[in-house]
Formats: sequence, C-alpha cells, structure tokens
Amino acid sequence: MDMNKQFESALADYNQGKVSEAESILKEIVRAQPDRTDALYLLAEISYGSGNYNAAVRYISEAIQYDPGNAEAYSNLGFILQGKGRLDDAVKCYQKAIELDPNLLQVYMNLGNTFKEKGLFDDAVLYFQKALQICPDLPDAYSNIGITLLKTKQPDKAVGFCQKAVQLAPHDVNMYYNLGIALQENGQLDEAVTCYEKASQLAPRDAEIYNNLAFALQENRRPYEAIPYYRKALGLKPDYATARWNLSLALLLTGNFREGWREYEWRWGTKYLSSSKRNFEQPLWTGSDIKGLTILLHAEQGLGDTFQFIRYAPLVAARGAEVILECHGQLASLMGSVDGIYRVFVRGEELPSFDVQCPLLSLPLAFDTTLETIPAIIPYISADISLADKWKDLLKHDNSKLKIGIVWAGNPGFKQNRYRNIPLHLFAPVAGLSGVTLYSLQKGEDAGMAKDPPGDMKLVDHTAKINDFSDTAAFIENLDLVISVDTAVAHLAGAMGKPVWTLLPFSPEWRWLMDRGNSPWYPSMRLFRQSSHMDWQSVIDGVIQKLRCKITD
Repeated sequence: MDMNKQFESALADYNQGKVSEAESILKEIVRAQPDRTDALYLLAEISYGSGNYNAAVRYISEAIQYDPGNAEAYSNLGFILQGKGRLDDAVKCYQKAIELDPNLLQVYMNLGNTFKEKGLFDDAVLYFQKALQICPDLPDAYSNIGITLLKTKQPDKAVGFCQKAVQLAPHDVNMYYNLGIALQENGQLDEAVTCYEKASQLAPRDAEIYNNLAFALQENRRPYEAIPYYRKALGLKPDYATARWNLSLALLLTGNFREGWREYEWRWGTKYLSSSKRNFEQPLWTGSDIKGLTILLHAEQGLGDTFQFIRYAPLVAARGAEVILECHGQLASLMGSVDGIYRVFVRGEELPSFDVQCPLLSLPLAFDTTLETIPAIIPYISADISLADKWKDLLKHDNSKLKIGIVWAGNPGFKQNRYRNIPLHLFAPVAGLSGVTLYSLQKGEDAGMAKDPPGDMKLVDHTAKINDFSDTAAFIENLDLVISVDTAVAHLAGAMGKPVWTLLPFSPEWRWLMDRGNSPWYPSMRLFRQSSHMDWQSVIDGVIQKLRCKITD
C-alpha cells in the first residue's frame, strides 16, 4: 500500500474512533517519510486528544520544520503551549501565526488570553481590540475586555463592554455571568443579582452561577435570601468548597453560629486559603480531653482575626493543656500578655514538640460557640506598662478633652478592602470639633497621608515610633477613644476593653452581624454602619453627632 493510501486508511480509522489503529499507521508513515506533514499534524491531534501534550508539541514542531509557512500550525502549537503554562513560548507562536496570516481571528483572542494570564492586562486588551477590528460583533472579545478591565480596577468601563457582549449574544450564559461579575465589582448589586438570575435561567444546573448570585445578594445585605441559593449550589455540587465557605459566612452573619462554624471548616478547600493551611502531623483538636497535653494554637488569616480569637487561649488552658502560640511577628510580644499562653513563637521559628494543634478560627467550633456563649471577658489583651508610660509622656502636653486615634484604611491585600476604606478628608470635620485631637494609628500604604493631611485638617502623626503592635497597644492605652474602619486596630482596642467606634461598610463582615450598634465580641465597641453602598458621609455624620454629645457630657 502506498503512503497516500495508508494515510487515507489512518484518517478513516480516526474518523471512526479507531484512534490507536490510526496512530500506529501514522507512526509507520512518518518513519518512512519524516517530512509527511499531514501525518505529523494528525498525530499531534491524536496526542492532544489523549492528553499527551508533550507528544503533540513534538509532532507539530517537527511538521513546522517542513511546513514553515503554515500559520494555523503555529496557532495550534501556541494553544497547546499556553495550556502547558509555557506562556512566553505560546506568545511567540501566536505572533508568528499573525505574521504569516494577519486575519486569524482566534489567534488574537488567544494572544489576549495569554497576556491576561501573564498579568499584562493592557497588552491583553490591545489584542482583544485587534480581534474586534476583524470581527466588530464578536461578543467574546467585548466580554474578555470587560473581565480584563476588572483586573486593572476599572469596573465602570468593564460594565460597558460586558453589556455590549450581552447585547450581541442575548442567549449566551457566559455573557450574563461576566456582566454579573462586572456589575458586582462596580457596586451595582441589584443589577448584578438580576444578571445572575438570568444566567441561572439559561444554565439551571450551574452551581457556580448560584454561588455568585448568592454572594451578590449577601454583598447587597440580603444574606437571608442568599442562603437558599448557596444550598442550591451545594445540592448540585456538594463538595463545592467556595460555596460552603460563603454559606458559612452568611450563616455567621445571620447569627446561626452552630451550622456556620461547621461550614467554615471548608475554608481550606478554597483558592483563597488552601495555600495557608498548615499540614502538621499532630491531629486537629476539636474539643476532646487535652489535660496534660501540649497544644499549638496558630494564627491563620489576618491580624484582626488573631486579636479576636486569641480570647480562647485561656479557655484552652483551663482544660488542663499547656498552650503554645505561633503568630505573626508583629504580634508576638503583645501575645505574651494573654492569660493561658505558655510560650509564643513567630511563624518560621522552630517549634517545640506538641501533641495536638488548632488554628485560631477553628476554636469557636471546638467550643461550640453560640451568640449566647461568646467568651467576652474583657480585657484579655493588655498593654505593657512601661511602654504605656513612654507614650503617656509623649502625649502629656495634649490637654484636649478627647484624644482620638483614627484608622481610615485596611490591608490592601484583603479582597473587599476598597469597600471598607474611608477617604481621609471625611475625617476633617471630626478634627475640627472643639476639644478633640486626632492621632493617626494608620500603618501600611496609607500611613504617609498623615504627614500631609488634606486641607487644613489637624492630625498628629507619631506612627514612626510604632515598631509593632505592642507600641500600638501602649498608644491606645493613652487615648480616650479609637475610631477605625474594620481593621486589626479596631479588634485590638476592643480586646483591650478601650472605647472603640468601628465604621462598617454597607455589607459588613460576618463577625459584625446584622443591624446592631454593638458587638457581642467586644463590649466596649460601638458600630456605625453605612445605610447605603459606599455612603461614608452619613457614617461620619453619625460619628460627629455622637462626639458632640460626648464632648458636652
């Protein structure tokens, strides 16, 4: 049989699903004729279909040596390399394909997606726009531009592109799903809910859509409506860790602690926290008898979480265990003031032997904590007396009636951080109240704003003298009040039993519960909540009103 007939036989076998027979014939062909490109391309297709991507790359690369003007071959090679994570090599292949044929629409789309994967978002948008020059009514290009603009913090522009995609493809679930994401990121929560509802009608078996719909409802301060949608997602996909974790947050926010803590254990299966899980050989403590044992408690998420949940350390010690703690370096010296802790280690230090371990945010489950049984014996964190005296000396010339520490911005690494930050200039009327002196407690990226506050705002900045949270605690000890957005400083002041006013976004974190002005976690804390999305002015107005009453008392 000549080679052409052999190839026709192989092709017939392949089309009939006889893949292994076709592959054997094709290999015989290329052994006899190494430059037989049609056989090499088909071998690449077979290899790719079976998941043997390295072989697919090899076959296409060999074919290109004999067929260097084949733009589609370069495109296919780029696609496989992109899937293997070899993004730079994929870009070179795609660009070569365009050089050979500038009208390959899909190559521009693939280049855009590759640059998006590389984090080069401007380049990604450029290539999606080039795709639109070839096909002006391509909904995927508009949608991809929108999603890419979200990466560059331009949700308002993203919404417009995603809306155009929906107009062009009104029955495509992906277009509605991406528009929902853009609307949600832009704070248009009612519209996002409507969009996800439409997507769920188009794809009623898609668990991810129900999860996003529920989360949009939750962000819109409608957690009771969100919970059934989380459960619907889990009915379709019971091991959907993100939906289970989100469900836990909704349950905790609405005060259903018992189920909420159980579902919260799914956090380790999410992309947000899976890399943070500690894989100790020692078993997780879940509330069993630990008398005479050594237990390691370890911090896991934000600094505020450590301040909030270290309250359980004395309760663990009361079970008869020796308690050691591993935490962030900024907290180590301060954690020594907590009753029940035998020794404190900074994460990364060599740990002594221990018998069981528990991450701090699993302690409420171990103690079966309900709203009624939250351990709130305050203070459970205390400032070092000698440090407090040093800060007292620094503030001794301030004779104002109220010395107030403020924090206006949180950790930029927190996904929802933009919702909890307050523009510093909104505090100017607070600084202007008679008898009030504002002190900056702000650290991190936004701390520099205190050196040059907006307008004629008066703000005292001693933060250069703050080395760690022991200094922050000593500073707070000498203040009359702390006013803070939802950050670690608010938790610290609450744990110290100091008066603290916490300013909350429209959709608060689960720990602050719903529609209440106080916190069962911190008896000395007062909560000020937004009445509508991103409306910080009304929050500050409420603060000023209460401060005026406090000044005249």
